[in-house]
Amino acid sequence: MTRADTVAAAAATPDREQPHAALGLTDAEYASITQQLGRRPTDAELAIYSVMWSEHCSYKSSRLYLRQFAEKAPPTTALLAGIGQNAGVVDVGQGYAVTFKIESHNHPSYVEPFQGAATGVGGIVRDILAMGARPVAVMDALRFGPADAADTRRVLPGVVGGISFYGNCLGLPNIGGELAFDACYSGNPLVNALCLGVMRHEDLKLARASGPGNKVVLFGSPTGPDGIGGASVLASASFGDDASGGERAKRPSVQVGDPFMEKLLVECCLELYAAGVVVAIQDLGAAGIACATTELAAAGQVGMTATLDAVPLRDRGLRPPEILMSESQERMMAVTTPADLDRFLKICARWDVPATVLGEVTDTGRLEMTWQGDVVVDIPPASAAEGPLCERPVQRPPGQDQLRADDLARADGEATRLREDLLALLGSPAGADKTWVTEQYDSDVRGNTVLAAPHDAGVLRIDEESHLGVAIATDGNARYCLLDPYAGTQLALAEAYRNVAATGARPLAVTNCLNFGSPEDPAVMWQFAESVRGLADGCQVLGIPVTGGNVSFYNQTGPDAIQPTPVVGVLGVLDDVRRRLPSGFSAPGETIMLLGRTTAEFGGSLWAQVTRGHLGGVPPAVDLAAEQRLAAVLAAAAVGGLLSAAHDVSEGGLGLALAESCLIGAGRAARPGSGPGIGCVVTMPAGPAGTSGSPDPLAFLFSESAARAIVVVRPGAEVEFAALCAANGVPAGTLGVTGGEFLEVSGLFTVPVAELSAVSQRTLPELFGHR
Repeated sequence: MTRADTVAAAAATPDREQPHAALGLTDAEYASITQQLGRRPTDAELAIYSVMWSEHCSYKSSRLYLRQFAEKAPPTTALLAGIGQNAGVVDVGQGYAVTFKIESHNHPSYVEPFQGAATGVGGIVRDILAMGARPVAVMDALRFGPADAADTRRVLPGVVGGISFYGNCLGLPNIGGELAFDACYSGNPLVNALCLGVMRHEDLKLARASGPGNKVVLFGSPTGPDGIGGASVLASASFGDDASGGERAKRPSVQVGDPFMEKLLVECCLELYAAGVVVAIQDLGAAGIACATTELAAAGQVGMTATLDAVPLRDRGLRPPEILMSESQERMMAVTTPADLDRFLKICARWDVPATVLGEVTDTGRLEMTWQGDVVVDIPPASAAEGPLCERPVQRPPGQDQLRADDLARADGEATRLREDLLALLGSPAGADKTWVTEQYDSDVRGNTVLAAPHDAGVLRIDEESHLGVAIATDGNARYCLLDPYAGTQLALAEAYRNVAATGARPLAVTNCLNFGSPEDPAVMWQFAESVRGLADGCQVLGIPVTGGNVSFYNQTGPDAIQPTPVVGVLGVLDDVRRRLPSGFSAPGETIMLLGRTTAEFGGSLWAQVTRGHLGGVPPAVDLAAEQRLAAVLAAAAVGGLLSAAHDVSEGGLGLALAESCLIGAGRAARPGSGPGIGCVVTMPAGPAGTSGSPDPLAFLFSESAARAIVVVRPGAEVEFAALCAANGVPAGTLGVTGGEFLEVSGLFTVPVAELSAVSQRTLPELFGHR
């Protein structure tokens, strides 16, 4: 076997050419590496820098802006671990902490939908596990090209199948998420996976090596050729125009998952934590061993040695660069003391999890690796872990003002089409019943799911005795963000915040997945900069910190970037999940009220897109103070037992919200074999525009004004609830009453709930096949 490129050889052959450009490094970046090392890098060192300095790992184009999340962070005592860790950790009371994070696996899910999505779930689960928590639930935010496109029919079933396969095998409930379609995602779907974990405060673990002489242990699956270069080759570059050619060559960069090994790894890690034998731990995701070693050492400001010959291999032909770059799944790296090493290895053996001592922590401040007795890596770990910082050109798109000025012209006779428009929204892929997807997920496994899709947020019980629980929701609206990325991102934050509040929970913390086009495009960087600024400012006003997240750039095929798509996740706390609020009507004869102000706001609305094929204008106005007041009312009403249901009003407006509440009636999702739901009779308020109602039927039904919700008041609680709204400054108007077999808007139209159900249920099965 040819010997590997050594440090000594690198020093002796400074002029040897290396394929840095093919690995994603620019000439300037390569020159910086040689300057820092005082020589050319070895092949193995080049592999480390190429993946660690990739956009995916280094955040080199985004770090300049992401600093705002820390600089503008509101005061909080809840945050136990935040930005820079594998996942954020927050105190939810009673000695419990919850860790949660959302990440992208977009490009792999286009190239190989099933494995790309499956390993996206596996990767985010290990991020949560690495914080010391037991993973307890997952969610997903999915976006695809046109629902009737051939490529969507290829990608979507594979993605959904991969998510359900991996999550179901792990025994993790999938409690919610999003599904959207738009032509901008053709050739570049977004697959954002979220995981949530629970621990006691004292269980918190960090990826920070310490203690010279402590042992570095690699455990989990053997290392193979799958995923090599995934972070640099696949995740940090745009797709070309020919998905059938060049993109298929990237298939080896897609990892292959084994959820059964991951399940063993989860239980093994939890026992290792309980035994107190883990000093530090890091999952192996993007950049594999290269990332785990450099980040553990850099975070602890220590050195580390590693013997690459000790890495268990599935393919004995792998060389040091490939071993370091491999993104084989279901692997972890831990630091343990020499005294605890034997117990560590015995616990791994009991779970049939292979474990190997790879090296040890040193006080040299160097990351040193050997192969066949020769030194092939000798670098300062921080030089790889920190990466370069790019100040990309930023320019407002030249057509931005024209796009915002393109307001939808109002046509005569629109009020006569209200019934047809409602059915069009309900039957559109965006507004239709998502049971075709969610029925493939197990939402009830583990027995602690309190609410799941199609309710506004997923709700989990944390403690069986006290009934402490959490609620979590993700939201994003690319149409709003295209029109105004600052306001659009705040609207995404506000909707996730409102969805959590609609369950009766108190919003506590934020995670995010920022999906954008190429950072080399000044217009994309303007969108990104405005989006981050909007999210940081919004969290500051709402008083909830960003705990961490993910940036996904290069989401485009050829020159066409996706619409800016920041996905925002909000976590909230319920002191007693028995008081949670479902989204659907549950009984007849109860009063329906609309909270918040309605004005005619159609810019970027679902109504404009579905019924008029239009995208332009100004998105709905943001009023974060109104969102806070609304959330306070919903939380207090839930605690006081004043409401039987609550549902946010957002995409599709009041009309779609009412239809959804009818179809979720009695806690049921509209699905074949279930009852059609519970109807309602509502009347448009006669007050002037700007109050809780509007005299304009179109605005009343389909405006997407923010900071609104419909609630169902329990009989006898009407006066108390009205006083609560008044005390908090939340406009509240009576809409009507639940019951019957129709959704009736008095004086305008009537639709049988059975027809709503039929229209809503048939869309996705007709597009993607009956299950």
